[in-house]
Amino acid sequence: QVQLVESGGGLVQAGGSLRLSCAASGRTFSRNAIGWFRQAPGKEREFVGAISGSGGSTLYADSVKERFTISRDNAKNTVYLQMNTLKPEDTAVYYCAVGASGTLVAARIRGSYAYWGQGIQVTVSS
Repeated sequence: QVQLVESGGGLVQAGGSLRLSCAASGRTFSRNAIGWFRQAPGKEREFVGAISGSGGSTLYADSVKERFTISRDNAKNTVYLQMNTLKPEDTAVYYCAVGASGTLVAARIRGSYAYWGQGIQVTVSS
């Protein structure tokens, strides 16, 4: 059974940093793109960023560009989301998801992801 587990969330002050991890089990996803999404209360789930299967390409939402960095360790079947210079508007539940392919062509589209984690809360205080 495929399972994605996010970890590393919590409460941080504005300007601080957090690193989220997304660990996959049940199968290897080294050929699949991995995406990060987030959902704030009362809002739709939105794209944050994604990394290609090879790890050679990344894509970010404008709102997090140059603050967030996605990396992956295929040997550990784990993807990371490093979040720096956090803002209160980054407060949300963060989800990782496995793409159906290794490319980022459809990375912004929620429907292109086959598996989702349960989500983890990130709260940024002002």
